[in-house]
Amino acid sequence: MVSTKITKIAVAIPCYNEAATIAKVVRDFRKVLPKVKVYVFDNNSADGSAALAQLAGARVRCVFPQGKGHVLRAVFDELREDVIVLVDGDDTYPAEGVNALLAPVLSGAADMAVGERMGNASDASMKPLHQFGNRLFVAFVNRLFNVKFHDILSGYRVFNRRFIESVPVLTGGFEVETEITLQALAEGLRVVEVPINYRSRPRNSQSKLRPLADGYRIVLTAAILLRDHHPLRLFGWVASVLGILGFGAGVLRLLNYFNQSSLPDSLLSGIALLCLPMGFIALGIGLTLNAINTRFQEIKNFLRRSR
Repeated sequence: MVSTKITKIAVAIPCYNEAATIAKVVRDFRKVLPKVKVYVFDNNSADGSAALAQLAGARVRCVFPQGKGHVLRAVFDELREDVIVLVDGDDTYPAEGVNALLAPVLSGAADMAVGERMGNASDASMKPLHQFGNRLFVAFVNRLFNVKFHDILSGYRVFNRRFIESVPVLTGGFEVETEITLQALAEGLRVVEVPINYRSRPRNSQSKLRPLADGYRIVLTAAILLRDHHPLRLFGWVASVLGILGFGAGVLRLLNYFNQSSLPDSLLSGIALLCLPMGFIALGIGLTLNAINTRFQEIKNFLRRSR
C-alpha cells in the first residue's frame, strides 16, 4: 500500500443519481485508504444519493450547476489536499486499483495518472459501441495532437497539487476528461496511463452517457483546444487544403486553354480566385495567433518562476 503519512490525499467522487452504488464506492475507498478523507460531490441527485453517501462515511458537497465539468471545477476549487483521487460513483472502477494510480504521482513521475480501461474492458463491462466510440475519439485526438493515449475518457484519475493549480476547467459536461488531458499537455505536465480493471455497472444503475451528444462535444472541445494551443497547426492545415484546391483549379483552368479539360472555365476560375486568397488569409491568421500564443506562454513561464 502507498504511504499517506506525509502527503495529504483526498478521494473525490462525482455523483448524480447513484443511489444503487454510491455507498459501496465510499465504503470501498475508505477500506483501501482508511486514513484518507472521502468526499462526494453531489450534482442535484434526486434519489437520495447524498444521504446514502453521508451514512457511508463520506463528506458531502453539493454542486448545483449540472454537469461533470462543473463538479470537477468544484473539486479543484474546494479541496486543499496535495493529491486528489477522482473516481466515478457508479462502482465500475475498483478501489483496489487506487494504489497503482497513486504510485506515479506520489513518486513525482507524473502530475496526473489516468486509469486506462481499454486493455481490460470486455463486452460485458463496456458495450461494443462504446468501445468503438472511445477508440475512435482517442484516435482522433492522437492524430490532432500527435500523442499516443489509449483512454482519454476514463473517470478514474489522480492529480497532484501542481496539476490542480495549473489546469483550468472550462467545459461543463463529460468532455471535461478530454479537456483536462489536453490542457495538461499544453501546460507541459506529465501524464501517464496506468492499466486498471473495469467492471460492469450493477443492473439497477443506469449510465448518464449520451453517445452522440457527448461525442460531438468531445470532438468540438478537442478542435477548440487545438485552435487555442496549436493555432498554426490548425490554420496551416486549412491553408494547405485551400491552397491545393485553388492550385488544382488553376491547373485545370490552364488545361482548358489547351482543350485538355472539360470543366467550365467560370467554375475553375471561381474556385481558384476564392481558395487561394482564403488560404493565404488562413495562414496569416495561424501565424498571428501562434505569435500571440507564444507571447502568453512566455509571460506565464515568467510568472511561474516568480512564484
